[in-house]
Amino acid sequence: MAKIIAIVNQKGGVGKTTTCVNLSASLAITNQRVLLVDMDPQGNATMGAGVNKAELQFSNNDLLMGRRLINEVVRETLANFDIIGANSDLTEAEISLIKDPNGKMVLKDSLQTWKSNYDFILIDCPPSLNMLTINALVASDSVLVPMQCEYYALEGLASLLNTIEQIKAAINPKLVIEGILRTMYDNRNKLAIEVSKQLIEHFGQKVYKTVVPRNVRLAEAPSHGLPALMYDKRSQGAIAYLVLAGEILRKHQQIVKTSAE
Repeated sequence: MAKIIAIVNQKGGVGKTTTCVNLSASLAITNQRVLLVDMDPQGNATMGAGVNKAELQFSNNDLLMGRRLINEVVRETLANFDIIGANSDLTEAEISLIKDPNGKMVLKDSLQTWKSNYDFILIDCPPSLNMLTINALVASDSVLVPMQCEYYALEGLASLLNTIEQIKAAINPKLVIEGILRTMYDNRNKLAIEVSKQLIEHFGQKVYKTVVPRNVRLAEAPSHGLPALMYDKRSQGAIAYLVLAGEILRKHQQIVKTSAE
């Protein structure tokens, strides 16, 4: 049964989509069965995975609107993971979900029959705490938070954690913080070092040991419709996400082992 992880931060430009695409590819290369769900109408994860969002026959919008079943909207990528693609049509579903009394549960219900086909399902969320993001949080087992170590980061994180606690209390009691990922990290920046230190002091082991550096090849890869592993597997960015995948797998295997004892 798949572990479902929502990759969330209401602040834009922190590496959510980069993390979704590259973590999906990194988990896939370790023989994990992975599904990436694009919940952002911008469709950047779709394009970054090598799928043209303008040419989608069926998209995530069709799934959430109930027009298509999940097997009709899932498609393969060149990086050996599957994707449910999205484009601007997804705004239709966002409006519809707001009006629906059970709108918060639609993604969870849609994924239910398909979970056994995967080891991991990663959900790329839009940069806002809207109904699409809430659907992702309700459907997920845990939340991965990518964030830059900058001045406003901790304030934004506090707001997100509050939302997660509300979702946990009201709808999804099993929801936990999977981890906090430091992205676009520059160890020459004193502020980045200080914020990183504060994160570790506040959240301890919830902060991944893996740090994703600022990396030109990582930034270039989406324009070629490729994860960094396929664009330049020796780049620091590609290596960082491979290390992150290993860290997540070890943690997941330890949890499974503990629960079995």
